[in-house]
Amino acid sequence: MQFFQKTIQLPRYGRGFHLITEVVEREFPELRQLKAGLLHVFIQHTSASLAINEDADPTVRQDFESHFNKMVPENAPYYRHNDEGPDDMPAHLKAAILGSSVTIPVTGGRLNMGTWQGIYLCEHRNHVSGRRLVLTAYGSG
Repeated sequence: MQFFQKTIQLPRYGRGFHLITEVVEREFPELRQLKAGLLHVFIQHTSASLAINEDADPTVRQDFESHFNKMVPENAPYYRHNDEGPDDMPAHLKAAILGSSVTIPVTGGRLNMGTWQGIYLCEHRNHVSGRRLVLTAYGSG
């Protein structure tokens, strides 16, 4: 069994849902050494999240943003944690709902996702400088 781990810094993304599959694959070439295994992607932040979903039609990502903004609004009168701005508490809630990690099968050195699947960075804050991901891959070589 082989194990690989790397922390990467993502470029700055604006608020919204962004495909990062290609970034992960480019920054983690060690994946190509695995015949069969798993890639675990973990985001080291509490106001952004990760998800796997549709990667072909960009309106899906726009609809995600619209839906989550309606489901978890800014400036709710019952929020107590608001020192970092009106987007901060909603960002924490959205991140808790969506989650901080995804796990993807690796087959023949490639991510084994469905035809229309991609990894999303779900950026819930208005202003950030970038996000860190811990990439851990393991399996047989």
